[in-house]
Amino acid sequence: MSEPKKFGGKTFYPPDWQKVAQSVSRPSRENCGGCHFYGGGGDGVKHGDLDSSLNDPPKKLDVHMSEEGAGFDCTRCHTTRAHSIAGRCYKKPAFTERKSLIDDDMIERIACSSCHTETPHAPGSKLDDHTDKVACQSCHIPAFARQNPTKMRWDWSKAGRLTDGGKPVVEKGEHGKAAYHGKKGAFRWEKDVKPEYYWFNGSLEYILLTDQIDPVEPVELNRVMGSPDDPKSRIYPFKVHAGTLPFDTQNRTMLSPNLFGKEKEAYWKSYDWDMALETGMEAHGLDFSGEFEFIETEYHFPITHMVAPAEDALECRACHADQARMAGLTGFYMPGRNQNNVLDSLGWLIVLGSLAGVVVHGLMRKVLAGKRG
Repeated sequence: MSEPKKFGGKTFYPPDWQKVAQSVSRPSRENCGGCHFYGGGGDGVKHGDLDSSLNDPPKKLDVHMSEEGAGFDCTRCHTTRAHSIAGRCYKKPAFTERKSLIDDDMIERIACSSCHTETPHAPGSKLDDHTDKVACQSCHIPAFARQNPTKMRWDWSKAGRLTDGGKPVVEKGEHGKAAYHGKKGAFRWEKDVKPEYYWFNGSLEYILLTDQIDPVEPVELNRVMGSPDDPKSRIYPFKVHAGTLPFDTQNRTMLSPNLFGKEKEAYWKSYDWDMALETGMEAHGLDFSGEFEFIETEYHFPITHMVAPAEDALECRACHADQARMAGLTGFYMPGRNQNNVLDSLGWLIVLGSLAGVVVHGLMRKVLAGKRG
């Protein structure tokens, strides 16, 4: 852009490239947060563990980013080489080796073990027996969105309500956030959200617009990769964002609408889904059958920020109990959660055998002591 342009009632001026060049420096938390705190259309919409509260968080919210704690900027962990920033979770894991800086000070510092090693607790602590199966985040981030709310549901099927003057209807809800917006639909916001847990090896797989889908259950727009049999997997916390999105009932594919622009076919111009979906798919070079419905979807966001102080970490019974946090994870045995008659019987036999041994030993000592007397 070389000339001023007007858009939405505002005038946008071309950048002063000399000032831009003179202002180059290491990015601050506000630089990164300018996009990542507000991704998806607003503060805290997407991630749950990234929002404006992290610009200057108290230690209770994030021990790493708080000035009362370590005072880290984002680049302390998200190291960069040739504009490649560590931490992206797509096909490639955010980290490929679980090394600490003690082992190699040239590694990309992105996993907790990079700084804390695989034995971060006091010597001999039982907690260190968990680090090969449980991610640090699962215990040390008991809840996300602890200060600001995060959007947990977004229903596009409800969009399109306009005032008599043709403007989108806006309705405020809990936490001072919009519960409804005519441009985008209905929302549900939550605070202090307990994560959901999955076996995660660092990779996520994504649904494409060309993938055929059977929407019997909510469609996972991205799938968490990992299993209890995978040595690279750990039990990891996630925000699961629910949505309602357009689906081509004939082609059995997800649809991408033309949302905004000057042309009348854009949804935010006409509020006509048929035109918006047809032109949106046409822009991708993909077919639209003309038949669609809205289906339930889920999107998984790994939770790794908002690490709480050690005293606020989860206690054992948060997981090792009936209907506790890990109730939805299957395929492995967890003491205190699962019932196994053979193991339980064997355990009681060991306890009773040990008790009998102590009693017999005590009686024999008493008898022998009487004889010597």
